[in-house]
Amino acid sequence: MQYLLFEDQSFFDLWPLTFTRPTCDLRVGIDKLQEKWTRFCKQPVGCIAYAYLGNQFSRFDPTLESICFNGKFIPDANWIRDLAEACAPGTYLANEKKEILVFRCKPAQIGNFDGIVNEAILTNAGLKSITATVNERPAIRFPWDIFRLNGQCIREDFEAVIANQSSYQPEDKHSIVYGRDNLFLAAGVKMRAAVINAEDGPVYIGEGVDIQEGSLIHGTHAFCDHATLNMGVKLRGDTTVGPWSKVGGEIANSVIQGYSNKGHDGYMGNSVLGYWCNLGADTNTSNLKNNYTEVRVWNYPQERFARTGTIFCGLIMGDHSKCGINTMFNTGTVVGVSANIFGDGYPRNFIPSFSWGGAAGLTTFTLPKAFEVAEAVMGRRKLQLEEGEKAILTEVFRRTEKYRNWEREVKSEK
Repeated sequence: MQYLLFEDQSFFDLWPLTFTRPTCDLRVGIDKLQEKWTRFCKQPVGCIAYAYLGNQFSRFDPTLESICFNGKFIPDANWIRDLAEACAPGTYLANEKKEILVFRCKPAQIGNFDGIVNEAILTNAGLKSITATVNERPAIRFPWDIFRLNGQCIREDFEAVIANQSSYQPEDKHSIVYGRDNLFLAAGVKMRAAVINAEDGPVYIGEGVDIQEGSLIHGTHAFCDHATLNMGVKLRGDTTVGPWSKVGGEIANSVIQGYSNKGHDGYMGNSVLGYWCNLGADTNTSNLKNNYTEVRVWNYPQERFARTGTIFCGLIMGDHSKCGINTMFNTGTVVGVSANIFGDGYPRNFIPSFSWGGAAGLTTFTLPKAFEVAEAVMGRRKLQLEEGEKAILTEVFRRTEKYRNWEREVKSEK
């Protein structure tokens, strides 16, 4: 028996974050969705990735009997048990939204498909629908769900991640911690003259994190392994700083996936940064309209600005994108993969992948140049841009070409 995670149509709603990785590879709370599933299943959990992502991310044996879970859901142990017990071989279970929650069969039984599971694919493969009552669990259906659910996920992850572990105690006599019972420090944390208020915590600090002088931390947070909090950073609640990321300035309710930097002064709120992103000094993101109305955000399947159901939404930025100093992002801005934004004024709030420029106009950031920058940035971390990653970026470049038809202007949402 193997456990697998699959995609449904939400994969496309999560673009640009899932242009380069499966939904289950997204971080929300302390760790990635796939890591949560693995923790609760108590065994490795594989992935059935979408089409062009398969070579890099798909891990499964098509001949083994499999229980396949929808990877966009945030699991807990009881929910996984209920789903597994309800799903007999050759059956599937959907919720009231008609989303497939779980199915059970050998993956080879489904045949060739692009990696997106729906009811038609399962019934064509001979699987039968079943009826069962299971509790609802939250899911990552849209990019803004990541920061919306982040505080809840940190709190849930905290208890599971630190189980059977002992927290190191802060040693710096010039640092102040309120609510110490809500603080977890892994090995090798360096903290100097910081203030942490974890009374509304918890605050998770991973291995090798560097918390520099004057850092102010309030509320629920996760600082993943080897993250750096630069001098004087101000962090407000429900924020995750992914591994090997650097932060500075003021940040609230945001998630940095990993290997990305917002290292300087400037505000970022209700935002999600992918991997290998960099925000130039004094970059600011607006997360609230002046008229306090609902934010609309670019949605790729609908090819229009879609409702978010919230008045708070800042920046959604895909992997490998960068911006120059003093960049100003309007409320609800979506930036694709490998974009390079710079210049004065507000750039429009949908910036296609592989764009070069800003408010004054955009041109195409060519693949060779994008590879060159990615290789340089990753090389600083002693990592290489693999051929599989190049193939994914090449496919994203092809699939997003129509958005770089600059005569086909997509007007910004007002």
